[in-house]
Amino acid sequence: MTLSKELLEILACPKCKGDVALNKNEDGLVCDKCKLVYEIREDIPVMLIDEAKPLN
Repeated sequence: MTLSKELLEILACPKCKGDVALNKNEDGLVCDKCKLVYEIREDIPVMLIDEAKPLN
């Protein structure tokens, strides 16, 4: 199961409040402004700044 379009439209980066988008593998949400990736675990996005990983 993937994230719905409606959910993707309302999710925002918790750090800058900017838009996030699915990465190529569809296992994380990317904030281009902050250069962070928020992991998706068991179809639930983990939108915690402390758990975000730097974008490579």
